[in-house]
Amino acid sequence: MSDEPAEPVLLIDDIGPIRRLTMNRPGALNALSGELIDALSRALDLAAADETVRVLILAGAGRAFCAGYDLNEDAGAGAQDSVRWYGELKHSAEEMLKLFDHPKPIVAQVHSYCLAGGCDLMMVCDVCVCAEDAKFGEPEIRFGSGVVTMVMPWLLGARKAKELLFTGEDRIDAQEALRIGLVNRVVPRDRLDDESLALAQEIAKNDPFAVSMQKRAINRMWEVQGFRDAIHANVEIDALLEAADLPEREEFRSITLDQGLKKAIEWRDARFREHR
Repeated sequence: MSDEPAEPVLLIDDIGPIRRLTMNRPGALNALSGELIDALSRALDLAAADETVRVLILAGAGRAFCAGYDLNEDAGAGAQDSVRWYGELKHSAEEMLKLFDHPKPIVAQVHSYCLAGGCDLMMVCDVCVCAEDAKFGEPEIRFGSGVVTMVMPWLLGARKAKELLFTGEDRIDAQEALRIGLVNRVVPRDRLDDESLALAQEIAKNDPFAVSMQKRAINRMWEVQGFRDAIHANVEIDALLEAADLPEREEFRSITLDQGLKKAIEWRDARFREHR
């Protein structure tokens, strides 16, 4: 066994007034484990209190931005009742809302896979710059699960959100994401770091209090329409869905435990890929 310390699951890098937070679980495509969520939560608190930080960038190390919540942890937990699910989902949604409520603007820097909980994470950021290779989607319904933080209808409207969530589409490419308003900018992969930083630096030139108040004002527009109540209502509904432990969910969990997550995802996707 190596005596070297494990790599931190979240890397923090300051570039002048910009703080880049990089999710660092590349072997798991930066899946949102409990450890990573806690580390991100602490980093957000520190950035909020640090007057030298004006803008945050959220990125992912390795081959993808974020493939969603850690399904290995989910499978290992086994079947749970609605009370347990409600507690877990409420915590997850509240952690996502910390980005929405953060006093400083957050730029999502996305490449490759941005799926499920990773897509939720991107959507609660304030703006998104993505690479041309980015792929977006919320495939949870394909294994009998639900969306944890129901932001998509607020960004895209109910009609488009229903299409994407009812089908579990998980191959929305960068140009389509730009067309429907899911992202702000699409750039070449080799320019992603520079372009995300350039946008953050442009924002950082403005007075931080003014920027924070603008963010609050725009977010307040959603809140007076019931955004926060809707997020909480979805948690209650999703808890019932998860506790139902539908056959697809049970099979997905079983394959994950017996053969590994890769085989479970292959099983999940097989019937949706065969006609393409």
